[in-house]
Amino acid sequence: MDLVTRPSVGVAPVHRSRRLPSPPRTTDDTGSLVAFVLLLLVGLLALVGLVVDGGTALTAHQAAEVEAEQAARSGAGAIDVDALRSGTVRIDPGAAVAAAEGFAAASGHPGTAVVNGGVVTVTIHYGVPTSVLGLVGIGSIGVTAVASAVNLHGVTTGSP
Repeated sequence: MDLVTRPSVGVAPVHRSRRLPSPPRTTDDTGSLVAFVLLLLVGLLALVGLVVDGGTALTAHQAAEVEAEQAARSGAGAIDVDALRSGTVRIDPGAAVAAAEGFAAASGHPGTAVVNGGVVTVTIHYGVPTSVLGLVGIGSIGVTAVASAVNLHGVTTGSP
């Protein structure tokens, strides 16, 4: 006896759709770590450059300020002898500029000096070479210092 199965009347056959496998993901992360490390390395190099070369620039700025102050004092000491003999204390502008600029040149960083109303003003400007920032194209950092001095004279009080 053969059994024949018949579909029941009124019931539609169930069709199962076959799902195709999804294609593999195309987001490839190869090389992203290398790019991140390179960016981090550049940032660290800039930070080290700022610390090392920035410290050198700060030290050079302090030295330039001291040089400018001493040069201004040197210029303020250039008294006009003829005026002193007549009883007035006055700075000789030509001698003051020569003394101040001579002191600045002797200290290793030539500068410019001007005399205005008895005040000697010295400006020193030079560049400090960089060691680390030179790797990223910054070859030197500019240092500028300005100082003024006036010759104070006379004794107002004395000790007994």
